Amino acid sequence: MFNGFSSATIDFMWNLRLNNNKTWFEAHKDEFIRDFQTPMKQLGREVFERVTAKHDKGFIHKLSRIYKDARRIRDGEPYRANLWFSIEKPVPSDVEWTGTPVFWFELAPDEWSYGLGYYAARAETMVNFRAMIDENPKKFEKLVALLEGQDEFVLDGEEYKRRKEPVAKLSAKAAEWYNKKSFSLIHMQKNGEELYSRELADRLVKGYEFLMGFYDYFEVL
Repeated sequence: MFNGFSSATIDFMWNLRLNNNKTWFEAHKDEFIRDFQTPMKQLGREVFERVTAKHDKGFIHKLSRIYKDARRIRDGEPYRANLWFSIEKPVPSDVEWTGTPVFWFELAPDEWSYGLGYYAARAETMVNFRAMIDENPKKFEKLVALLEGQDEFVLDGEEYKRRKEPVAKLSAKAAEWYNKKSFSLIHMQKNGEELYSRELADRLVKGYEFLMGFYDYFEVL
């Protein structure tokens, strides 16, 4: 059961950022497992089990590795100072996971975030997304209206330099989505007391529940 991270978790991440080398990491590997990896595993597993108990969608749960991909070590630093987990649908081996919608939670030395979205949506996905809006703008407007009156999640993502114009007239809020190259609904905040309680798991489950309607909309793209 997840009972919260600790100040030792934050200390480890900062120390790893300042001492990102094999000698230091191997000397502090027990701290990594105890203070960082274990509570992250516990949080991810609990949230996954609670979400999938209510939503049987064939989700899987993934936890990031602390080791960077050897092909991507360009800064001489072999370890990540952050970890994340995701809840997502499995994809075929020939499909890039970055183009599918995922729920995630990420913890870094200075901040944490969670939400739903694409790491990098495919161009085809966004073409289909805009076509869905054009076909039934009222349905999308109703979905976007769910974000009004809440302050947990905000829309994020790169926009097209040449603005995409919808076929149907959209509200200003809905039009923001139409011009995105990729997007996510994200909550981000500085590290603090929220991390040190098991109530963090409750918050993530509640947030993912709120976002499930958006997932259902994105999933068909």
